[in-house]
Amino acid sequence: MNRRWAVLAAVAAMTTAIAPAAQAAEGSPCPGIPSATCVQGQLADGTPYTFAKPARWNGTVLVDLDFASNSLTAPLTGNLLAGGYAVGGTTRTVTGWHIAQAIDNQAAALDRFEAAFGHARYAIAEGRSMGGMVAAGVAQVHPDRFDAAVPMCGGLGGAVGQWNQKLDTVFTLKTLLFRDSALPVTGVPADVAGTQQQWLSAVTAAQATPEGRARIALAAAIGQLPGWGVAADGTPTPVPAERDVDGVEQGEFLALAGGPLPYLGQAVSSRRSIEQLAGGNPSWNTGVDYARQLSMAVPAEQNAVRRLYERAGLDLRADLGTLAAAPRVQADPAAVAFLRDGIVFTGDLRIPVLTVNGTGDQISTVAQQQSYGAFARETGTASLLRQTYVQTAGHCTYTTGEQRAAIDSMLFRLRTGHWPDTAPRTLNRLATAADGEPGRYLDYTPPRFNRTYPAA
Repeated sequence: MNRRWAVLAAVAAMTTAIAPAAQAAEGSPCPGIPSATCVQGQLADGTPYTFAKPARWNGTVLVDLDFASNSLTAPLTGNLLAGGYAVGGTTRTVTGWHIAQAIDNQAAALDRFEAAFGHARYAIAEGRSMGGMVAAGVAQVHPDRFDAAVPMCGGLGGAVGQWNQKLDTVFTLKTLLFRDSALPVTGVPADVAGTQQQWLSAVTAAQATPEGRARIALAAAIGQLPGWGVAADGTPTPVPAERDVDGVEQGEFLALAGGPLPYLGQAVSSRRSIEQLAGGNPSWNTGVDYARQLSMAVPAEQNAVRRLYERAGLDLRADLGTLAAAPRVQADPAAVAFLRDGIVFTGDLRIPVLTVNGTGDQISTVAQQQSYGAFARETGTASLLRQTYVQTAGHCTYTTGEQRAAIDSMLFRLRTGHWPDTAPRTLNRLATAADGEPGRYLDYTPPRFNRTYPAA
């Protein structure tokens, strides 16, 4: 048997349905999925939950922050149910940025699943975006209830670090391009949609000038945004060559202000939500050296900044001096405490965690993965962690097969007690076998996250 078929045979054996000892299931046939039984309800805080268990269950349940919103008919759900997994979870509609509450809700939802269907052999927290952050939080807070976590495209720099990084990007744009405008950096007004449009229109206008493109490139490099993005219809643009200055800058612009989920749009809407919940501004840039942060950007983006500044006839050193001299943003201590109490990743892992992140993700920037891994190494728990990367632009833009490959790999880890091969070639084989689409996992080393919290 060759290596490929050996890997696939191992996964097939791993996911073969084995009915665990369980009490009689309560529930009803899932809408449109007659081979699965569904149970749903509300948690104590009013958060909805939904679970689907296949007739031939492999004893594993996946719990996801966002499942009850719209995932019952998603292609990944059907794929997982066919593979023997029970799938389900909650929504973020009640908790929002109350991350600690959302983390606890995953454990409460698991309790409801097991009350209906009996004890799960393996419970895995998984999710995307905020769901990825919550899944990593579950691994840290509830290792007694969950056996593993698979966070995908999550802000694993933690909410404090993530929102400090977003502040840096927006602060740089405002200081160098829109100083005399009313565009807010913090203190987002109630007219979120109008504020989003003002920011997007301003950056789009700046993109039309050499000076604007140079300063957009600088802000993106400081904020560690990707140098490629997606078009308005969600189609990924080609990955630019490292020395393709115009291609890299166009990718940064698309990450900031283009595509279906622009960075600036999310930076405005979520900051407004957080400020309302926290009672103030949780981000600061006091003591931040933006020249140093530029030096931490990937080489392609540093090169683009230098070249574009030369073309525009601008003085990069002068602009960095302007940033250094600009009045700093102070955080409200109570608001910082609100985000900190949500989750701060410490690296103290007790259960296996496998992360997945897109290299071109403009919302959960890939550099945050470096921070998460560094803390695990510092605490001596790195053996419980595997970090993987997919060459994709946009936020959480994975194929069904790429997600299934990560989940199957984690189940192998749980069943055998040791990690399977998580090299890109193996994960891509598993991804293609799962849905027929070519996998895009690749070897990748993220840059050092420039807003690690707590600071080293």
